[in-house]
Amino acid sequence: MRKWLMATGLVALAAGAGYWTLRPSGGAANEQAYRTAALDRGRITAAVRATGTLTPVTTVLVGSQLSGQIVEILADYNSVVKAGQVVARLNGDQIRTKRDAAEADVSQSKADLLVKRAQLDRARSTRIKANSTVRDIEAQRDRAAAQLADAKRTFERQTELFSRGAGAQQTLDSARTQVEMLTAGLASGEAQIASAKAEMNGLDADILLAEGQVKASEALIAQREATLKGILIDLERTEIRSPVDGVVVQRQVDLGQTVAASLSTPTLFQIAQDLRVIDIYANVDEADVGRLKTGQAVTFSVNAYPNRTFEGRVEMVRLGAQTIQNVVTYTGVVRVENRDMALLPGMTANLQVVTEDRNNVLRVANAALRFRPVGAAAGPVPAASPAVAAGERGGRGGGNRTGAALRERIETELQPTPEQTRAIAGVLQERRSGGREAMAGLSEDERRAAFRSARTETMKKIAAVLDPERRAKFEAMMQEGRPTAQGGAPGRVYVLDTDGQPKAIPVMLGPTDGAYTEIVSGELKDGAQVIVGGGPRPVAPAAPAGGPPVRGPRLF
Repeated sequence: MRKWLMATGLVALAAGAGYWTLRPSGGAANEQAYRTAALDRGRITAAVRATGTLTPVTTVLVGSQLSGQIVEILADYNSVVKAGQVVARLNGDQIRTKRDAAEADVSQSKADLLVKRAQLDRARSTRIKANSTVRDIEAQRDRAAAQLADAKRTFERQTELFSRGAGAQQTLDSARTQVEMLTAGLASGEAQIASAKAEMNGLDADILLAEGQVKASEALIAQREATLKGILIDLERTEIRSPVDGVVVQRQVDLGQTVAASLSTPTLFQIAQDLRVIDIYANVDEADVGRLKTGQAVTFSVNAYPNRTFEGRVEMVRLGAQTIQNVVTYTGVVRVENRDMALLPGMTANLQVVTEDRNNVLRVANAALRFRPVGAAAGPVPAASPAVAAGERGGRGGGNRTGAALRERIETELQPTPEQTRAIAGVLQERRSGGREAMAGLSEDERRAAFRSARTETMKKIAAVLDPERRAKFEAMMQEGRPTAQGGAPGRVYVLDTDGQPKAIPVMLGPTDGAYTEIVSGELKDGAQVIVGGGPRPVAPAAPAGGPPVRGPRLF
């Protein structure tokens, strides 16, 4: 019996010694040991994640400017075509008939022009002949005038001789008769000249008329030739040709189909100019668009090749924004070399744009930046940069982790009153109930942007239910992580002091990759142990008398 009692005492002493050695620090029932992790050096690669659609650099829509029936299709899906190659033909019988009629009209107009020109030449010849006749009559008039002058002189001499009695009456009468005859002949010549000139004026009018008819015929020929040229163009358009070298990615017409181009140009083919170089139109959230620069390296994957990573470069970020359900996104264009033709238009790409890539930097786990000991006051030094929070939200379930961290900080740092706690719980419950409906049907990028917008609105509602002192602390908490003028973001981590209690250490934070964040400056060195979790659990606020127990708020 004595040996049994001694053995029992030794076992009890051993159990007591083990409990004393392995008991949690702090000794309280609700305390846990703090978990720590060492700072190390490594690589930090910060990136912007987005989704996009692969699109050819240049896509040409080939259509028809004419209405008609498709009688021949010479290109199909994936056909490689050259510029000017015929890809389809329309029925052109009616247009050919119009062409023949137009050619006949042009020939008739040219024949009429020949007749008009012959008439003009004849009128000009008649004019020349009439001019010669006028000159002949004028010559005869001049001769008659000279003969009249001579007859007048003879008459004057005979008159003088007859007055002296030396001349005969018969000779005087003959001289007078000659003068009268020549005077009458001269008057007749003048009349003939006037008549010939009048005829010449008529011939001049005929020439002008003939010249006008010639010009009218020439204009008619030009008009009919233009009509013929338009018909020939329409006839040429019955052959649908590719305007560029490329690949047919869409064919939207079948053999025998009737194309109606009366109101708008129908699209028959879509031709990608060169698929060896392809673009990705990525939807970039407005919070990340400032981090994108031209020339940045991009890696992405597509569902068709899940085990393969492709590379590209940022070509541009378009200035035009798109707003869908209060979510603002910008289009980033990524240029990709597609030499093996593995990437096809329309594929969905999951992109990662490297914005920061630093090697051998001092880094800390993001869990250490989120840690807050029980009862810690919200000071001016923030816990983590916005990049850390964005990295935590990047994966599935990230919103719950962020909500839990914020809930813990509200409880421990603000310690709201029971009434404020209930009001905050109501705000968060309202957000959770409406958030599911708002997220329905959104893409991953749109969902993250909508979450960010809703979180800002919820934070405003929470601040509205707090008293001025707690509101100031809450707003200071929400302003944490904004970059400073030195290019970093202030933060803080906790280490264990000599008494085993958490001690805040301010640091300046750099970029993050979602798991680790660079420490730009601070008192910590490589290998320092920082707290990442554990420690006493917060005590829930006491419930009011007669009421149900108060539960801490949840974020979404």
